[in-house]
Amino acid sequence: KASVGGIKPELPTTGSRTTAATSWSFKRASTDTKYGALLVFDEVMTGFRIAYGGAQEYFGVTPDVTTLGKVIGGGLPVGAYGGKKEIMELVAPAGPMYQAGTLSGNPLAMTAGIKTLEILQRPGAYADLDRKTTKLVDGILEAGKAAGHAVCGGSISGMFGFFFCDGPVSNFKEATESDTVKFGKWHRAMLERGVYLAPSQYEAGFMSLAHSDDDIDNTIQAAKDVFDNVL
Repeated sequence: KASVGGIKPELPTTGSRTTAATSWSFKRASTDTKYGALLVFDEVMTGFRIAYGGAQEYFGVTPDVTTLGKVIGGGLPVGAYGGKKEIMELVAPAGPMYQAGTLSGNPLAMTAGIKTLEILQRPGAYADLDRKTTKLVDGILEAGKAAGHAVCGGSISGMFGFFFCDGPVSNFKEATESDTVKFGKWHRAMLERGVYLAPSQYEAGFMSLAHSDDDIDNTIQAAKDVFDNVL
């Protein structure tokens, strides 16, 4: 009998908006309580990036426990977890499970985190993030295909990913069939042009509200140069 079920929703790295996790079967499995297992969402990557409420808001699934990383501290060292009342009451001082950390409640991280959350709540923040990410992904894919390369990719809000195959990629098996050697060459060539993308096809890239349209245009132009002259 299971006691804990974990979901790590790094879905944009599958290179498609139509990932398996958007299906009814995913939602049904995530909310099935017949085995008494806890549902834990690792939102270190997706928290506040694909929606203000993370992947659980985006997909409409409420876990028993959520974990979050340094995104809640504006990029500074911090982590957090939270869950249902009956679970959190097991944590000291209310309960028997002791937990502490050197940087717990660090004032610098908390100040940066509060400011980050305030910015994300401004009207249109996520619409702008999605627009920028879509512009970047579409521009890079158009440049790659125009140069005759088999490449696919996709995004969810501020997270994105690419695979060197015809695609679409909707699961891990399909991802393993893409050209990782070409991805490595592409990544190194982009780095030489001042663009630091995620170094693996299995890692997601992140768009920021601080990125400008000029940044995106320059990135697309660098990708075009690599597609045309390097790969």
